[in-house]
Amino acid sequence: MSYTPLLSVRGIGKRYGAHVGCIDVSFDLWPGEVMGIVGESGSGKSTLLNCMAGHLVPDAGQVIFDTRADGPRDTVTMSEPERRMLGRTDWAFVHQHARDGLRMGVSAGGNVGERLMAVGARHYGDIRGKATDWLERVEIDPGRIDDRPSTFSGGMQQRLQIARNLVTGPRLVFMDEPTGGLDVSVQARLLDLLRGLVRDMGLSAVIVTHDLAVVRLLADQLMVMKSGRVVEAGLTDQVLDDPQHGYTQLLVSSVLQV
Repeated sequence: MSYTPLLSVRGIGKRYGAHVGCIDVSFDLWPGEVMGIVGESGSGKSTLLNCMAGHLVPDAGQVIFDTRADGPRDTVTMSEPERRMLGRTDWAFVHQHARDGLRMGVSAGGNVGERLMAVGARHYGDIRGKATDWLERVEIDPGRIDDRPSTFSGGMQQRLQIARNLVTGPRLVFMDEPTGGLDVSVQARLLDLLRGLVRDMGLSAVIVTHDLAVVRLLADQLMVMKSGRVVEAGLTDQVLDDPQHGYTQLLVSSVLQV
């Protein structure tokens, strides 16, 4: 068992002028662990996620990742090429809207193969073979390998985005509302798929969502955000079954009343 966190977030803060994105957020994520971040729209959860994933530069704090080659490194101070390579290899980012994470003008197989080529794969047969395997793994008919994502349903596009992200075997996946905008039945199928992949690949993940059912199913740890601050954190079941903060109690009770 590793005694070094895979990801250590220390004092992350981000402002947009007078508006607070997030303030002084800190936590550790261990290998194989899933962290859920919940809160209403505008609570700061997506700002925090994008600061961690390198899409935004925080005003303060560190995002320390235990790299394979050099051990713990602060990704905030990494060079852009280093961070970009990390995003192709050990990190992955699943967008809420699959179109933001796919090349819509490229075939399904091309979308998966493109990430393999970004890390040096060159043998066409091997790339196509891996793409076929991953389409099957995310429950897409491999016969559609040459079809473009624009011909796929929303749920299929999201599963294709997941295949594109996971084909290089990342150790950490950031997910921004991965089931948002999908029908309930499609959400359930996607969640079941995600849970299986996280378990089978030993993935660590940070999942931002407003849906408590998503974190109940996927997350080991849970942070609740309000107005840019973490107001409660702990084991997921503990936080949801016995919320201590008034805002968390409100979130949980609103779900129970639906």
